[in-house]
Amino acid sequence: MSPARARSSLVQIAKLFRGLGDLSRLRVLAALRDGPLTAGEIVTRTGLSQPNASMHLKCLGECGLVTWERDGRFMHYAIADERVVKLLDQSEDLLLQIGPLINACPRYRQPGHDTERRGSARGRR
Repeated sequence: MSPARARSSLVQIAKLFRGLGDLSRLRVLAALRDGPLTAGEIVTRTGLSQPNASMHLKCLGECGLVTWERDGRFMHYAIADERVVKLLDQSEDLLLQIGPLINACPRYRQPGHDTERRGSARGRR
């Protein structure tokens, strides 16, 4: 593989993981692990608001990670490729071993905490 092609592949992988790095999208994918659900069922299982869940479902669909099928007045959503479930499973398996290191890593802050610290530091300057 040429260096340019390898770099392009890494850019795509980074985009995939950036998309999967959103907690709300991971909640949606986790809810869909066991099979298709309606938007209302996804809202109930994830605790997301309906508009927020719809936004993330659209994003996941546009990226090819989720499919949908209309059934009367309901839309049923499903994970598009079983490899997505495998990727989530493998992530959990890996975290059994390295989870404490990830939790302790100062570069991997909890969502929301990172912006608070940066915002407050700017205010002091």
